[in-house]
Amino acid sequence: MASFNYALRDTFRLIFRHWGLSILTLVTAVSLFFLLGSSALFSLNVKNIVADVENDLVITVFMRAGEDVAPLLSTLEDAEFIDDIKAISPEEGLSILKSKLGDQAKAVSLLGENPLPWSVQIMVKRADYATPLVRDLMSFPSVEEVVYAGQLAEKLSRASYIMNRVSLAVLALAIIITALVLYNTVKIAIYSKRREISVMLLVGATKSFIAFPFVLQGMFLSTIGAVLSVALLAIAYPVIGNMIHNTLMFINVLDDRDLLFRLYLILVGTGMTLGWLCSWFAVHCYIVSAGSPD
Repeated sequence: MASFNYALRDTFRLIFRHWGLSILTLVTAVSLFFLLGSSALFSLNVKNIVADVENDLVITVFMRAGEDVAPLLSTLEDAEFIDDIKAISPEEGLSILKSKLGDQAKAVSLLGENPLPWSVQIMVKRADYATPLVRDLMSFPSVEEVVYAGQLAEKLSRASYIMNRVSLAVLALAIIITALVLYNTVKIAIYSKRREISVMLLVGATKSFIAFPFVLQGMFLSTIGAVLSVALLAIAYPVIGNMIHNTLMFINVLDDRDLLFRLYLILVGTGMTLGWLCSWFAVHCYIVSAGSPD
């Protein structure tokens, strides 16, 4: 117990002795883990949106201006792979659009006359039926455009893939920078106590006893940085989520508290592990070189 109290007291002495470098390390750690958490939340939300879009098996067909919807309905009504089909008049389509826009529906009234054509909503029984059906619908001369959620899902998946790769590259660079800052922080602390460490080695102090305060220093700074970044994320994420939902009401922002809590725990655990690894490596390298004969 006395050894632990000594190590803990010495740890805080090391932190406050080099307070400028400690603050730099802390700010770097906060920036790193905030970036890591933000990237993870972005990826989780994109996957959630893609899953919602892929589960929406409705294909919307917009007819050309002045074209009759009856021939298309008669062609599709006997298809076995269609679960439901519904024709929507321009008036009904405008009413649906206004209900989705909510408070922003006044902007539609500024257009004057109704710009929407006849449309047909088709619900297929399975997702793999959608792509061939869309291809066939595009060949109809009376069809102006076909909108299928799968197209959006594919675009979102590609965007998510690119963003994930960019985020991984940025995170790898940020982790390396933070690791170097932690390593140098502990190394400077070791250098300032090099004479004391040499004496302790001569009188028979164990390597673990010598290393413990320095390892605690690195773990403390890195863990506190991770905790602060988690606090910032916990405050900022709901605010940004509400802003996105109020602006784009059709986007469901991820709100799984258990998942978010696990993510925050992972961030804190990563901070603790990174601090321990960098500090241990710095102390180990110094003690091995100090203990080896010249």
